[in-house]
Amino acid sequence: MSTTHVRSTKPFLTAMAVTGAGVGAAYLAGAAFPVLSALTIAVVLGILTGSVPSLSDETRKAISGTTKKLLRAGVVLLGLQLSLPSVLALGPGTLLAVVLTVGITFLGTIGLGRLLGVPRGLAMLVATGFSVCGASAIAAMEGVVEREDSDVATAVALVTFYGGLAIAAVPLLGGWLRLDAVRIGEWAGLSVHEVAQVVAAATPAGGSAIAVAIVLKLSRVVLLAPMVAAVGVHERHRPVDGKRPPLVPLFVLGFLAMAAVRSTGIVPGLVLDAAKIACTLLLAGALFGLGCAVRIGELVRTGGRALLLGLLSTLLVGTTALVTLTALG
Repeated sequence: MSTTHVRSTKPFLTAMAVTGAGVGAAYLAGAAFPVLSALTIAVVLGILTGSVPSLSDETRKAISGTTKKLLRAGVVLLGLQLSLPSVLALGPGTLLAVVLTVGITFLGTIGLGRLLGVPRGLAMLVATGFSVCGASAIAAMEGVVEREDSDVATAVALVTFYGGLAIAAVPLLGGWLRLDAVRIGEWAGLSVHEVAQVVAAATPAGGSAIAVAIVLKLSRVVLLAPMVAAVGVHERHRPVDGKRPPLVPLFVLGFLAMAAVRSTGIVPGLVLDAAKIACTLLLAGALFGLGCAVRIGELVRTGGRALLLGLLSTLLVGTTALVTLTALG
C-alpha cells in the first residue's frame, strides 16, 4: 500500500472512529437519561468535539462528508416506526386537529422568526422541530433548506430546553384545566416535541394517557415527509451546499416506502426493534457530524432571539393543540 493512499485514508478512519465514539457515548447517555434523547446528546458531543484544536481539518471534512449519508439513511428507517392504520384509527376530527396544529405551528413559527429577525434557516428548522417531531424532523429538514450548521445545533437545543419545560407544564396545566387522563395524553402527543418528552409528559396521567399520546405523536411524524417535500419544491431556487434540492428528495420517498411496509403488518417485531435502534444511531451520527462543524461564537450570537422564538413557538403549538382538540377531537 502506498504512503499516499495511507495518508488519504487516515482522515476517513479517524473520522469514523471519532463519530463512532461520539454516537456510542450519546446512545448510552440517552439510555440512562431518556428525556434528553441520544440525538440531543450527540449534537452537544459534536460541538464539544469540534472545539478540540487537535482535530485536523482533514478529519473535520471527512466527518462532514459522512453526515448526509447517515442522515438520509436514518430518516428512511424512521418510516418503519409509523403504522398508518393506528393513525387513521384516531378518527377524522382528531386527524384534522393534527393537521391544523402542525400547519399553524410551522407557518406561525416562520412568521414569528421573521418578526424577531431570526435567520431564515434557523426559523425553518425550529418551525419543523416544534411542529413535527423534534430533532428527527430538524435532521430531515436541514438537507433541503439554506442554513448554517450552527442553526441545526441551536434548533436542537431549543427543542430540548422547551420540550423539557413541557414535561412539567402539560400535566400541571392539564390538572388545573380539569382535563381527563385521555385528553392530557392527547395534548401531550400533539404539542410536546420529542417522543421521549411526550411519554414523560403523559406519564403522570397514567397508562391510557401514554398510549394515546404516542399515537398522536406518531400522527405528527406522518406529516414529516409531505412537509419536507413541499419545502424542497419551494426552496429549489435557493441552492443548498451549491446544489438545487430535488423536487422530492429520494430519502423522503424511502421514508414513505418504509411507512407503507410497516403498515402491512408483515414486519416482525424484532426487526422493528432493531430498525428503531439503527435509526437512532444513524441520526445520532448525522447530528454529531453537524455539531462538529458548529462554531460556539456563532451559536451564542443568536441566543436571545432564538430563545424567544422557541418560547413563542412552544406557546403556539400548545395553545393550538388544546383548542383544536377541544373543538374537533
